[in-house]
Amino acid sequence: MAKTGVIGAGSWGTALALVLHNNGHEVTLWSHSAASVERLLKNRELKDKLPGVKIPEAIQITNDLQQAVRNMDMLVLAVPSACIRSTAHNMAPCVADGQLIVCVSKGIEESTLKIMTEVIEDEIPNCRAAVLSGPSHAEEVSRGLPTTVVAGAHDRETAEYIQNLFMNQVFRVYTSPDMLGIELGGALKNVIALAAGIADGLGYGDNTKAALITRGIAEMSRIGIAMGGRQETFNGLSGIGDLIVTCASVHSRNRRAGYLMGQGRTMREAMNEVKMVVEGVYSAKAAVALARKYNIEIPIIEQVNKVLFEDKSPKEAVTELMLRDKKIENSQLPWE
Repeated sequence: MAKTGVIGAGSWGTALALVLHNNGHEVTLWSHSAASVERLLKNRELKDKLPGVKIPEAIQITNDLQQAVRNMDMLVLAVPSACIRSTAHNMAPCVADGQLIVCVSKGIEESTLKIMTEVIEDEIPNCRAAVLSGPSHAEEVSRGLPTTVVAGAHDRETAEYIQNLFMNQVFRVYTSPDMLGIELGGALKNVIALAAGIADGLGYGDNTKAALITRGIAEMSRIGIAMGGRQETFNGLSGIGDLIVTCASVHSRNRRAGYLMGQGRTMREAMNEVKMVVEGVYSAKAAVALARKYNIEIPIIEQVNKVLFEDKSPKEAVTELMLRDKKIENSQLPWE
């Protein structure tokens, strides 16, 4: 049995706390909000996000960060990506040398263009940072539906330790050394999911969705490989796997926000209606900045940015994508 602290009591943090509890580990779940802790202790349920999913009494719930961090064998950092740096900064005085922090948030920091584990290492240089990601909606994980993810770490021993703590008959965990690729896949797919939702909101069909997913993974891979990630990672769970589920699922907040924008809402109106953090909005600008830094062509992501931040008509954005200059699908394939 391991002592684990889950930092962030939203839907994803709560779902992973349940996985760890069901695996027999000691779990402390932290929220920054005293009011949220009070509601969770009273109801033992995250009613607005995971209705009907009960949090066992054995899971401790607290807003005392020191209690959730000190003396834990593993910390799971599950706050929104925009809050990773500030939360890590607050955690730093409590983190022991070599303490393991597994980041499960998906994003790219807009101001630095760093992935989340790099942000954590900035603020807590004495920790061991790792990542857990993949096609894994909290609504399904919390109910024990079969799910597969990948754990990335700087060394195999750490990745396998994470694998052993999380893995069970309904939550399968693979390991990988490509932390950069895993994190970029998890962040960039949210931007493509916004595009998929916009297309759905406009009333387009399966052909359009398939095109966005296929060309979207090409854009994600271009950025990731230019930065040092591996193509195999983008072909795997945290790349194409996470992209498919986020573009297609009714649980996807990014797809939902895009859908509302396709129907005429502004970005801000869509985010307010979804009532959850829409990570793709925060990653979109960073993705464009990375593409410019590495001289990468990302037409879908660029059009998403124009819809989000320049009030471009979604229908006009799709038309512009369709009427771009003629291209060969894969320039690496030679003609006979």
